[in-house]
Amino acid sequence: MRLVEIRVLDGPSVYRLEPVVKLEVAVGRARAWSGSRLGDGRLTRLGSAVPARQWPDDLVDLVAWARRLRAEHEEDIGPVRVHRAADAGRWIVAYPFRGAERAAAVAEASFDLASRSVSPARRVRLTNTQARRLAGWAERIAAAPATPPAWTRDEDRRVPVISITGTNGKSTVTRLVTHVLRLAGRRVGTTTSDGILVDEQLVEPGDWTGPGGAAAVLRRPDVDVAVLETARGGLVQRGLGYESNDVSVLTNVSSDHLDLGGIHTLTELAEVKATVCRVTRPDGWVVLNADDALASAVARRVRAHVAWFTLAAGAGVPARARRAGGRLYAVEDGHLVEHADGVTRRLAALADVPVTLAGLARHNVANALAAAAGARALGATPEQVAAGLRDFRPSPDLSPGRLNLFTVGLATVVVDFAHNEAGTEAILHVARGLAAGAPVTAIIGTAGDRPDDTLSGIGRLAGRLADRVVVKETRRYLRGRGAEDVVRLLREGVAAAGVEPGSVPVREGEVAALEAELADEDASGHPRVIVLFCHQERSEVFELLDRLGATLLPDPAPPRAEIR
Repeated sequence: MRLVEIRVLDGPSVYRLEPVVKLEVAVGRARAWSGSRLGDGRLTRLGSAVPARQWPDDLVDLVAWARRLRAEHEEDIGPVRVHRAADAGRWIVAYPFRGAERAAAVAEASFDLASRSVSPARRVRLTNTQARRLAGWAERIAAAPATPPAWTRDEDRRVPVISITGTNGKSTVTRLVTHVLRLAGRRVGTTTSDGILVDEQLVEPGDWTGPGGAAAVLRRPDVDVAVLETARGGLVQRGLGYESNDVSVLTNVSSDHLDLGGIHTLTELAEVKATVCRVTRPDGWVVLNADDALASAVARRVRAHVAWFTLAAGAGVPARARRAGGRLYAVEDGHLVEHADGVTRRLAALADVPVTLAGLARHNVANALAAAAGARALGATPEQVAAGLRDFRPSPDLSPGRLNLFTVGLATVVVDFAHNEAGTEAILHVARGLAAGAPVTAIIGTAGDRPDDTLSGIGRLAGRLADRVVVKETRRYLRGRGAEDVVRLLREGVAAAGVEPGSVPVREGEVAALEAELADEDASGHPRVIVLFCHQERSEVFELLDRLGATLLPDPAPPRAEIR
């Protein structure tokens, strides 16, 4: 038996909807994960407790020691449960705690004593060495601090909360909901991967999509509603950070950040993200993507009312939702509409919602529907939702790095944060629609902590959907992988789409790549759409565009003549 990690989760997680200590061990021969990314179709594998009869022998004593030491040190406030980890041969022991350091020390002691074959039975006579070891651990546990869980309880929360999660679209939905509520007169605290905002003004830069960002907003006295973008990393590494929310949104589940934190399949990823929906209060609303099988399956695991959004024409409210007074948000006759309480309301015409590019950006049509559902669940009126959607522009100020459109001479430049296969495909489909027959250049590259199949998949999509592909290095986010390895996998994916690898140049960074492509445009004298997947040099890219006299496209959709 080998120790993998001991982690304190300050809030709901896939294992428990309360703070727990997570002790992960490997038993037997180590086996690397392999299989289908689709998983087995179930959403309850990671969070399911494994019966004792299925535990390996080494785990039996470890659990017995955890139970005994928790009882002896005022930590027996809930049951110890065992879960199968995603990786074969790994096991999770999880239990709630009163004091973080003390409970973590219990985990260390339990593993150490069990791995040394010290019997946890009280009537067993220990050797002198074993007795001294047990006494040493007892002293260490007793001396450990007992810091209570660092989460926000419902009784300590004074403002309503909407939590937005999913693989793609989290930031856009978060920004849209924030904009609707702010225009409706609310004081809005927002967490995003760009920073903490109050009324859309940045007050703390950085990625604040974990529990730290939630706590910072919920403590602020100058907000009356919290709009929280919630990422997978925080849920896996630290827990949610608060007891419940009033509204939750799950945009979709697709391949991203797989093979990190022991999450390998889409079903496992969906189960992790579903935590945000499972903590939604019974009188609240869970907003789910009816077009995504994994997201819609989460409806079976929530206590709250369910609202659905869909791009499917003629879709109806699922039977379960109708029985529970559910809602449906869809597109009908070129309008975003709401079906609720037997009434159909038109919210806004697609042509009047800039973020959708008059319906061309289908992923943002879905995001607008999700945002409308979330804002309505928080009490915004249909008129307020419509006003907010019409007023929101995908600009560097309101939505930095998310479908920002510029014209530079004959070129149309799309700057977007897409960093996985689903995002790459969505943005390149938008680019082809914008181009109206003109050639499309894709400048691709992403962080190095993606698995090989994701990196090659991004390259393959770019090779299939773009007329020219450029690879830009993203050295700031290599995260343990060599820069040459990232470039190799991206180019292999492009080659798999039938593109000659020698025709795919490699640039040192995002600014260099965009500058070179714009120079080529000037020399050629032909219009083109250039898509820059921008991750690490966004400010510098915007500065370059400003120096070149770029014009931000403010209209719902740029005139076709500008592109042709």
